[in-house]
Amino acid sequence: RIASGNLLALYDDPRINVYLPEMIEIPGAIVKIGLPVEKVDDVVKKYSDLKVSYNWIEKETPAHFVHIKKFRISKYLVTNIEYLEYLKTSDELEIPSSWHFGSFPHERSNHPVYSISAESASRYTQWLSKKTKSKFRLPTEPEWEYAAAGPFGFEFPWGNEFQRDFANTLEAGLLCTTPVGVFPEGKSPFGVYDMAGNVEEFVLDGFYDYPKSKLSEPDDLSLQLGFYRVCRGGSFTRYRDLARTKRRHGPFPKDIYVTGFRVAQEI
Repeated sequence: RIASGNLLALYDDPRINVYLPEMIEIPGAIVKIGLPVEKVDDVVKKYSDLKVSYNWIEKETPAHFVHIKKFRISKYLVTNIEYLEYLKTSDELEIPSSWHFGSFPHERSNHPVYSISAESASRYTQWLSKKTKSKFRLPTEPEWEYAAAGPFGFEFPWGNEFQRDFANTLEAGLLCTTPVGVFPEGKSPFGVYDMAGNVEEFVLDGFYDYPKSKLSEPDDLSLQLGFYRVCRGGSFTRYRDLARTKRRHGPFPKDIYVTGFRVAQEI
């Protein structure tokens, strides 16, 4: 067994030998997702020192209600050691580009895996489903936001004001990943860790305009990438504005945008 706060169990059956992530149950609810249109200017002004653009924030509008069924979400991000087990017992060929020279980073075993594609993240959930005989997938975008913001719709997982010591964003100055769960004060109202900072997270959904959206400009990422998978939560390479629970982002084709994932489980 490998010591790790991210592992609930390691199956003893050598024919299975799969990590089972610790999951947190999120109750079903009708949840308000997104940002009211009239709040966009306030957000842009609040983060004016970071040169935040109006159309970046406008993608979060309008606020709308979504019915979310009860589900589970992993307490921690998927780690390098968990992804290594996946590589060893599957046909996956994509080695994370963050593993320098394709070598497993032993010193970062319990750090989140990152710099993989959304397709590999989805294949991981399919592999985990088969191994555990359960229904795993990536969280949907509304599920992710609800798990991060909680029933009161916080600006950050811990509340409405940014706290530099609560998350591994660029403000912390660490400039690298940290072991999952080392920012306990930054956990979400449901007890989910690293939903702000460390690495961005793929969700199940591709980008789409929210219902009744009236964007003043086309989504800039859609113009560059066409269809793209939404990322949430910010990272150690980006400032606090991307760590907001409502912020919708995407996998820019640059090394400074580091993206990993966590898993969801259907009940």
